[in-house]
Amino acid sequence: MKILLMGNPNVGKSVLFSRLTGVHVITANYPGTTVGYSQGYMKVGTEKAEVIDVPGTYTLEPTNEAERIAAEMVNNGDVIINVVDATNLERNLYLTLQLLEKKIPLVIALNMWDDTNHLGIGVDIEKLRALLSVPVIPTVAVTGWGVKELVESLSKALPGQVLPHTQDERWAAVGNIVRQVQQISHRHHTWRERLADASVRPLSGMLIALVILALSFTVIRLIGENLITYILDPLFNQWGKVVMQLSDLLGGSGLFHDILVGRLINGQIDFVQSLGVLTTGLYVEFDMVLPYVLSFYLVLGILEDTGYLPRLAVLMDTLLHRLGLHGYAIIPTMLGLGCNVPAILSTRILESKRERFIAATLISIAVPCASLQAMIFGLVGKHGPQYVALVFGILLVVWILLGFIINRFTGGFSPELLTEIPPYRIPPWRSLGQKLGMRVWYFIKEALPVVLGAVFAMNLLYTLGVFDAIARFLSPVVTGWLGLPKEAVVAIVVGFIRKDVAMGMLAPLALTANQLVVASLVLAMFFPCIATFVILTRELGGKDMLRSTAIMVVSALVVGGLVNLILS
Repeated sequence: MKILLMGNPNVGKSVLFSRLTGVHVITANYPGTTVGYSQGYMKVGTEKAEVIDVPGTYTLEPTNEAERIAAEMVNNGDVIINVVDATNLERNLYLTLQLLEKKIPLVIALNMWDDTNHLGIGVDIEKLRALLSVPVIPTVAVTGWGVKELVESLSKALPGQVLPHTQDERWAAVGNIVRQVQQISHRHHTWRERLADASVRPLSGMLIALVILALSFTVIRLIGENLITYILDPLFNQWGKVVMQLSDLLGGSGLFHDILVGRLINGQIDFVQSLGVLTTGLYVEFDMVLPYVLSFYLVLGILEDTGYLPRLAVLMDTLLHRLGLHGYAIIPTMLGLGCNVPAILSTRILESKRERFIAATLISIAVPCASLQAMIFGLVGKHGPQYVALVFGILLVVWILLGFIINRFTGGFSPELLTEIPPYRIPPWRSLGQKLGMRVWYFIKEALPVVLGAVFAMNLLYTLGVFDAIARFLSPVVTGWLGLPKEAVVAIVVGFIRKDVAMGMLAPLALTANQLVVASLVLAMFFPCIATFVILTRELGGKDMLRSTAIMVVSALVVGGLVNLILS
């Protein structure tokens, strides 16, 4: 038996899915898209049933990619659990009528039943069952209330008796049903509702957004840096001793040694620069990236489940729409200030391929990660805060202007922002933990082979002398157009591995304040670090990755050269 969980966005579908299937789930993308869905298993009587959490949709007449996938998947189910927000029947029942027209056995989970009492909404369950001719089960997915009865009702699921309607007839039928089954009593606004209203007003909404994003950024850095400092760095120190023993067994050099261990720096392993599969390959994935991915997904899950993300998207939609994006793009953009890797991963929340390309490219070019920011403050800040402000001010201008340019010359479709704004809720911690575990495991499974492959390829480039050739080729551009000493070429090339290390290599060069501004801009806008580059390739595909790379190179050289000319 294949059971499809279907419903509007933000109706508690994923929480109910976790209740039904537990933690043994598979997360995948629908073929040919980045729209994801989850798949798990449960027992219905003595039978093992497959459960699929279908992407949220308002209608089977699709208006975006997620709705198109949902419309395609609906015909592949044996039973449908239609998850309905009990506090918003009028919006939810339109999809319900469309599902009934499919003549597939259907059960309605009338979710968020506890909120109906809080909001003064009464629903006549028996009359609703009679009107729709299918089982209707009140549930509270967060606590598990009603889920057992929902599972027992699956064996009673029957195709609905509703005849097909036109769009106008469906809405008329929805209005008629709601009038018969729903009663609303007077009540006062709660503090959550007042906060919800303030979150989307321009002035109060921006203040709330700044506080929440600053807090999110702080939490992501705090968790990520503490995981690195107190857990992962000590583990890699011990791992380094094991790898050094392997290095001794392999003679300390040679092709096989360099592939596995990498080159020794001053007789020791440098997890950043050695470029071995067992050193840099594992270090990049588990020490540089994974802590921030884990903390990012934790914060993202909290923002999702509390209901704040749709409000932030609505607040920023007008500005970002001019860059070919919609409001949800502010989330990966702000998260890029912590780490570009989870920022580019989070572009999956954008609906079109065009939006994901624009957002990921802008993040890679004009949004410096936390470690690069720290080095800019440390090196450039010694010459005065005005130079630090100049670096970040230019990056902001580049982000806006480049967004306008890419939007104008990139084909494709950017959909309007159509989103439901749910009420604020306390996140269900059990479901949040399960979702976090699924996302982190999915990231490790997908990213690890690609990172190891990229480190192996870079090792070969070093061995074959390709990186030295690149440095010699870039030397005239760096010394002439950018006004930097030839020694800075090495730092720019090393920036492909890690930006903060590259900035550190500029410190002994005694650069002037103007040269440091130019070098900081070029490093920030040039190739992202290897981890970001790998994720960029995976998310955009080879062709769009090359387009994005070309934009990075041209933008970095043009901006760096122009700033050099102006400052000198």
